[in-house]
Amino acid sequence: MTATVQPPLADRLRPKNLTEFIGQAHLVGNHQPLNLVVKTKQLHSMIFWGPPGCGKTTLARILAQAVNLPLVNLSAVSCGKADIKKIVDAGRVTVLFLDEIHRFNKAQQDYLLPFVETGRLILIGATTENPSFTVISPLLSRCQVFVLESLAKKDLLKVLKRGLRHLRGERSSHLGGEAQDFLIEFSNGDARQLLNLLEATHRLYRKITVANLTNALQSKWLRYDRKGDEHFDTISALIKSMRASDPDAALYYLARMVAAGDDPLFIARRMVVFASEDVGMAQPTALVVANEVFNACKIIGYPECQENLAHGVVYLALAKKDRSAYDAYMSALGDVKKYGNQPIPLSIRNPVTKLMKNMGYGQGYEKYPNISLLPDRLKNKKYYLKQ
Repeated sequence: MTATVQPPLADRLRPKNLTEFIGQAHLVGNHQPLNLVVKTKQLHSMIFWGPPGCGKTTLARILAQAVNLPLVNLSAVSCGKADIKKIVDAGRVTVLFLDEIHRFNKAQQDYLLPFVETGRLILIGATTENPSFTVISPLLSRCQVFVLESLAKKDLLKVLKRGLRHLRGERSSHLGGEAQDFLIEFSNGDARQLLNLLEATHRLYRKITVANLTNALQSKWLRYDRKGDEHFDTISALIKSMRASDPDAALYYLARMVAAGDDPLFIARRMVVFASEDVGMAQPTALVVANEVFNACKIIGYPECQENLAHGVVYLALAKKDRSAYDAYMSALGDVKKYGNQPIPLSIRNPVTKLMKNMGYGQGYEKYPNISLLPDRLKNKKYYLKQ
């Protein structure tokens, strides 16, 4: 007897309209932009920028259905110009939902441009990366960017209750307060992750408990998801391995991300941050190396750029570490937040006008003084402490 294969719970519970949609009230609430799109049936090209599991794909489906236009779902990871041409050649105005649009290179984005300009394609791009850096300016200027947020706890509780109601219709499922808190914490604002773990635990056990949830995390039901929790766990492991000066572990976690098809620019960006944050003043040239790795990935792309990533990872792992500049900056930032904008000493203010000069701006200024130039309230503060 063949077992019935069901779509994942997250897909079965996917909202079909804005009434069912949970979260993003600043976009879908009364008189908000996407709510007005549905009411007026006027859809234009847009980009959804937000974390995993916040509703980007679902919103695209709801909007396309609201304006009664065909929707084609593509992933920038696996599609190319030929796929776009096939849609355009069909001769119908089509809503194209392009997931991970930041994975399209410049040439591919350029190819999209005339079809978006003429309205033959209504583009809804989805990205977890800042589109200002990853989408070409001509395309970006023709799309409205909407920022989506991770789901708040109250929204995740609604998702959880909906999931439990659905599962209880199939067979009994129990949930205690600790298990509920575990699921909310684990999901980190990602509805899909919450439902995936809930479903995996439900399949393996009758009761939804913290112990069963923990065991289910190790089960075959949960796979590496480039947009999900495992993705962020792996980049965390890579960073911490480099911080611990363990090149072997760092290379292993890099290899996992590359094998899973993670965006090389995402990895390279994290390396650039690491070069300043963790290597810092111990080896200032690390920032130059990390930047060159980023540029190489941008120019070359997969598969060759994995060698550049490996080169950079080993370099950063073996480099001496010094967080003094980072720690000093965070300390200064803390004082800005705590004390606000303290008055700048008159001697280092810019005397642009005669009135400013008369008020003492620039008076007593020396190029190389041996005194603190901090505001009076912070005069004796030392942020940067050499290691």
